[in-house]
Amino acid sequence: MFKRSTFHLVGAALCGALFLSGCANQLPQRSEHEERIERKLLDHSLQIDVGEPGVLELPQRRVRVHEQKTFEVTVFDVTRRYDRYTPYQAWRELYEIPLGAVAVVAGIGANVLNVVMLGSLPDSVTKDWISYGFAGLNPLINVESNGRSQQSLASLDERRQDARSEYSSLPWAERPVLIKAGEQTHELLTDRSGILRLNLLDSPFAEQDISRIGTLLLSIEDPQGSARADATLLVSRTLRGKLQEAHTLIYNDLENDDVKQWVHRVKRLSELGLEEEASELEQSLIELTRNDPELQETFLHALMQDAGRLVADPGND
Repeated sequence: MFKRSTFHLVGAALCGALFLSGCANQLPQRSEHEERIERKLLDHSLQIDVGEPGVLELPQRRVRVHEQKTFEVTVFDVTRRYDRYTPYQAWRELYEIPLGAVAVVAGIGANVLNVVMLGSLPDSVTKDWISYGFAGLNPLINVESNGRSQQSLASLDERRQDARSEYSSLPWAERPVLIKAGEQTHELLTDRSGILRLNLLDSPFAEQDISRIGTLLLSIEDPQGSARADATLLVSRTLRGKLQEAHTLIYNDLENDDVKQWVHRVKRLSELGLEEEASELEQSLIELTRNDPELQETFLHALMQDAGRLVADPGND
């Protein structure tokens, strides 16, 4: 007797749990289509173009640095299918059962009327009302609801459509370049165009005796270590003989010199073949005398008379 009552209790509990949990109301399956592009790196290289000639005869040089990559690009057509359902909530049966009964009666009436009207009523009235009504009367499912529907991935299908190689060459923009000069190694940055402006008369080379260094070793490396490049730039013996004197002419104190010494500095840089440096010093001295028009005029006149240099009138700028 005890076993029989226990069996009834367990059966009742299972029925109650089934009633409370209910069943999900399945909705039509939904599909999504998209194109997925997969890029696989095949080759990664760096290139340092030190320009021509390979031996420095002048203290300034523009070095171009490029990063080159080759990819395998594969295009996939992706289709995802989702199972959709309305999750069961027992409390909704409180209003779905009465509404379901009304919908069934209305649907039967609509079908009777549809016979009289020779089938002119839409299916949304003759069929959907009855479907809604029976779903509402069923205590184990809720009526279909797109508003609170949920979904789960049913299948994923990927089809390869196309494969091609893709090549890119970009400047090594605002990235470090290591330059080994003798026992010292300096780090300089490229600009946005991937150009490194090398100047042996400027910092950091100005702080060491660059006149004794015949070789500059340039190196770059990708942060992930996947690519590296090195290049060598020689410094000619002639240029090394000029660098120390040129450094003195450019960087020694200007304000304590007179006009004659200023002209000598500009003229001597020009005689050394360092015309770019001579022009830069000339412009610096013009800027230095901007607030003293008389001194500036004297300097410009001396440049033309003693150094034979034609300088634009700064007043016309």
